[in-house]
Amino acid sequence: MLIGVPKEVKNHEYRVGLVPASVRELSHHGHSIMVETGAGSGIGVADADYEAAGARIVASQDEVFAEADMVVKVKEPQPFECKKLREGQILFTYLHLAPDPEQTRLLQKSGCIAIAYETVTDDHGGLPLLAPMSEVAGKMAPQAGAHCLEKAQGGRGMLMGGVPGVEPAKVLVIGGGVSGMNAARVAVGMGADVTILERSVPRLRYLDDLFEGRAKTLYSTVDAVERLSRESDLVIGAVLVPGAAAPKLITRPMLAEMATGSVVVDIAIDQGGCLETSRATTHAEPTFVEEDVIHYCVANMPGAVARTSTFALNNATLPFTLALADKGFRVALADDRHLRQGLNVHTGKITYKAVAEALELDYLPAEEALAISY
Repeated sequence: MLIGVPKEVKNHEYRVGLVPASVRELSHHGHSIMVETGAGSGIGVADADYEAAGARIVASQDEVFAEADMVVKVKEPQPFECKKLREGQILFTYLHLAPDPEQTRLLQKSGCIAIAYETVTDDHGGLPLLAPMSEVAGKMAPQAGAHCLEKAQGGRGMLMGGVPGVEPAKVLVIGGGVSGMNAARVAVGMGADVTILERSVPRLRYLDDLFEGRAKTLYSTVDAVERLSRESDLVIGAVLVPGAAAPKLITRPMLAEMATGSVVVDIAIDQGGCLETSRATTHAEPTFVEEDVIHYCVANMPGAVARTSTFALNNATLPFTLALADKGFRVALADDRHLRQGLNVHTGKITYKAVAEALELDYLPAEEALAISY
């Protein structure tokens, strides 16, 4: 199979779909890889490194999309990239379609086979290709929030850990999954007063054991979100419904009750955000203010630590990339129910139920779509 790796084009996105070690592994399996020139420059990987691993360097993104049987990316394709996809071409990347009707429509129109990292599952009920970036975003969130709390950034002028005689910042983490757990871990390490809200009782028990009293755990209700957000200096939204739009847990009236200069970091922004007031921002302009509260809603947070993020992502995606290349998408998806969960769009049909429901589109189960394709 001919696999193409374009350079990412989203604002301040420096990650890349394949690293040289992944290219070498794919080459070892007999596949050909083409990489757009400069694709790895943001993580310190030169074209020569890709060539040494067996890749062919091409001059433009157009060549990648025109020739490749499978395009491997990191971020969702931008509208002009979607228009370069063709019928039957495999796209393997993050998609986050539920809050993005335009991308969904363009992917349908292209006729491509769009497989989303974020909906691939595992035997433990986890999302193995989302988890590495959730971990990164979670660890970054308290850093971003602490910076925004500084007075020069418009914040309350609070130090996360306080000092002797002065209380630390109060941090509320909504959601105790991978991103929420890691956000809480870093916030605790910074000395903040941390509370985690979560709806899974077994997960609450796990988090309570993990933090051993260094972070409080509470069952998440509307009342708890309203009361604790009002009392918090920094709120980190880390909720996730796989493949679906994030629930709006903090409404504008709730936000208006927060102190002037408080901060919210919405990790869930890729899925539309968990605040009524959230809208996606970029690393170039990461924040905005609503109801006197600073919002940090960067949709590709891990792109800021691109080298760490890229290698972590490749560790998780490579086995699936190999399966798609070695077997072809039909057999690979038929053989692996977890990879099959990643199929979001198949030749114009929406094959992930949560996406179809969020966008009010017709849904065709992946199994039926694959049967049609045989």
